Amino acid sequence: MAYQFDFASTFDYTDVLVKGIVTSIELIAIGGVLGVAVGIFGAWARTQGPRWLRPFVSMYVELIRNTPFLIQLFFIFFGLPSVGVQITEMQAASLAMVINLGAYSTEIIRAGVVAVTKGQIEAGLSLAMTRLQIFRHVILRPALQKIWPALSSQIVIVMLGSAVCSQIAVEELSFAANFIQGRNFRAFEAYLITTVIYLVMAIVLRQILRLIGTHFIIGRRLA
Repeated sequence: MAYQFDFASTFDYTDVLVKGIVTSIELIAIGGVLGVAVGIFGAWARTQGPRWLRPFVSMYVELIRNTPFLIQLFFIFFGLPSVGVQITEMQAASLAMVINLGAYSTEIIRAGVVAVTKGQIEAGLSLAMTRLQIFRHVILRPALQKIWPALSSQIVIVMLGSAVCSQIAVEELSFAANFIQGRNFRAFEAYLITTVIYLVMAIVLRQILRLIGTHFIIGRRLA
């Protein structure tokens, strides 16, 4: 028997889809901004920071990069309350995304930092700049210029990975798809529409990141 498509029954839940999209955008906004900030700090710690801090940052990076994101999410959401740290679903998802992106972006940004020539660093030292000032004003901008495409791709990957946050009942886009197909039993239509939305979100996010790179990373000097 031929399958009869019925997309209208899925669009009857447009409000659920919209809520899922908004929640997904909130997750990537929080995870992207704070995750990159953690990555910048981690790159500084591993290249310019005090020696005692470097092993701890290295352990963090290796731990996160070699364990599944879903397990990290479960550990934060189910593990922390067991030791007395109360946390909501959204807070757990946001924290997991920040920690995950922070570890990956640490290594990506570190690669850009290492690629900066020693001559630039020596020029900063000759001007009596501190190591932190050198990192901020001399190293960071050229480093970000070199690795921005790779960092942008990692941010998009983390955005797509946010789909597993539905496993702890965060009402993001994949949660919306599961909810809809559980109500109308039109799994093909629900997941096809969700796939298209994720595709559009990924393309839009890449374009936003490209514009940020063009106008703030490459085209202008970091303050």
